[in-house]
Amino acid sequence: MRLPRWLAATLIVAALLGGGFYWAMRPNPSITVVSWGDVYGRAQTLAMFHPYTDKTHVDVSVANYGGGLKELQQQVSSGRIDWDVMDMEVEDAAAACRAGLLEPLLGIELPAGANGASATRDFVPGAIGPCWVASVAYSQVIGYDAAQFEERQPRTAADFFDLARFPGPRGLRDGGPKFNLELALIADGVPPWQVYGVLGTKAGADRAFAKLDSIKSSIKWWRRAAEPAEWLARGDVAMSTVLNARIFSVDPEPKIRTVWDGQLYQFDVFAIPKGDPNKKRALDFIKFATGAKPLAGVSQLLPYGPARQSAVALVGRNPETNAEMRPHLPTAGFNFRRALAVDPDWWANRGTALQARWEEWRKQ
Repeated sequence: MRLPRWLAATLIVAALLGGGFYWAMRPNPSITVVSWGDVYGRAQTLAMFHPYTDKTHVDVSVANYGGGLKELQQQVSSGRIDWDVMDMEVEDAAAACRAGLLEPLLGIELPAGANGASATRDFVPGAIGPCWVASVAYSQVIGYDAAQFEERQPRTAADFFDLARFPGPRGLRDGGPKFNLELALIADGVPPWQVYGVLGTKAGADRAFAKLDSIKSSIKWWRRAAEPAEWLARGDVAMSTVLNARIFSVDPEPKIRTVWDGQLYQFDVFAIPKGDPNKKRALDFIKFATGAKPLAGVSQLLPYGPARQSAVALVGRNPETNAEMRPHLPTAGFNFRRALAVDPDWWANRGTALQARWEEWRKQ
C-alpha cells in the first residue's frame, strides 16, 4: 500500500530526528592506555590523551601500570585483553616482544616529523622496535658537585675516571654490568656507536673492566634511584652516575651539574598486547601520540627527551613554571652528541657471561 505523501514525509523527519537523538546519546568509542601515573601520567594526559580525544572523539581510559610482564602474560594467555596500549620501559617491551606477547609493529606508517622528515629519519636511534614505538627518552648521566671543583669543572665521561684531576668518591649503580661497562668504554675512548661491537669481544670486556679497576677503590655503590642526588647534595661523593630527571634544575648556577657526554639513554615506549581486538584504534592512537607536537608537549612539562628530533625544536618553556626546558632534555642538541641507546636485546643475548664476570669482579 502506498503511503500518503504527507505521512511519508512525517515518518522520514521522525526517523531523522530519532536517529540524531540515538547518535547524540551513543557513548564515544574508547581505548584503554596503561601508563605510570603521577606527574608523568599527568603530562601525557595534557599533551596526548585529551588532544587525541578532542581530535577523534575516542575516549582514552587510563589505568596504572606497575611494570613487568605478569599481567600482560595473563591477559594474552587467557585471550581476555583489557589493555589496548601499554606505556612500557623498553627493556620490558623487548622481553615481551621476544616472548610473543606484543603485536608486531614493523612497517607501521608513522607521520612525518614537524620539519617534513620521514619518520625513519626523524626518530632517534633505537626508538622504533619490532613491537614498539618510543615516546620519550630518559638517561643515565654524570652528576657532579660543583662546589668540589672550583678550579676546573668536569666535562667528559673520561673526567669521571680521572681521579688525579678530579679527586673524590664516585657513585656507580650497583645493578650489574649494564650501564657501567658501556660508560667505561666511552670514557676509554670508544665512540658510542662502536661500544657494543667492542664490548662483545674479550679484549673489549677486558678494557672495560680495566677502566673500572682504575677507580674501584673510590666507588660508592648506589641502588635506589634517589641515592645519587642525595649523596651529591650532602657532598658524600664528588661525582655519580644518576638519572637525568633526578638532578634536573633550571637554576643558572646549580650546585649539582650535569655531564651529558656519554649519556646512556633508554625509552618509554608504546606497545599493543598480542590479540587486542581493538588493535586498529590502538595503532591510530600510537600514530597520534608519537607525533612531534604531542611528544613536545610532554617534554615541556618534564625533562624527558622527545623520541623525535623535530619535536625538540617545538619544546619551549614549561607553561606552569616558565622554565626553558630544551637545555635539559637528553635528546636535545649538544646533550645528544655522544649519547648511546642501551640495547636490551644485546644484553639479553650476550649478557650472561658478562654478568658472571661482573659478580666475580665485585667480590674482589
